[in-house]
Amino acid sequence: MGLNMGVRTAMRKLLASQLGNPRGPMGKMLAKRLNKFNHAATSGAVEALAVVDDEVVADLGFGGGVGLRLLLDTQAVEVHGVDYSPTMVERARREFTDDRLRLHTGSITALPLPDDSVDGLITLNTIYFIEELSTAFGEIGRILRPDGRAVIGIGDPVAMAKMPVTQHGFLVRPVAEVVETLERAGLVLTAHRRVSESDLSPHLLVVGHAK
Repeated sequence: MGLNMGVRTAMRKLLASQLGNPRGPMGKMLAKRLNKFNHAATSGAVEALAVVDDEVVADLGFGGGVGLRLLLDTQAVEVHGVDYSPTMVERARREFTDDRLRLHTGSITALPLPDDSVDGLITLNTIYFIEELSTAFGEIGRILRPDGRAVIGIGDPVAMAKMPVTQHGFLVRPVAEVVETLERAGLVLTAHRRVSESDLSPHLLVVGHAK
């Protein structure tokens, strides 16, 4: 019994580590599962972003790349993808051929994009792995143009707390705490959506610059 518990714990720790930074063969396999698991939330985020013609948009922490594909299906003139994992960036380079796509390896706490360079962005299931959340939100505010907007997707904290894998390195914050941190970074909540009607469905926080 103790050995089995130890193996399960080790596997959960490995999965949690891979979810935060997919790498190697396991990371590549995980990317496909992430795309399937995150599709509904990512579709909702792109819909909430409401991209119009000739906008520059971004997906921060794009993982398996489903968000990149959905953004490329809009009328955006340029799509930036930023991910901490070189494995995911290289995978996206092989998968996508659209010349509107710009891929970058980097952290949300130090985004490799210029000031005021993006009209809209999405980032889903990333903030669990960021200790310096105020720095990350400050970076989002820095790259967003004055009338830009961002959609931040997070799992419901109650639902997340029930997942064994989140006990290993995930920073699961209450939604109110996330909103307060956004406000301290100079961003304001303009809409709060849910991916489905379930009380435990993911949250989509639409934010923009404080006026």
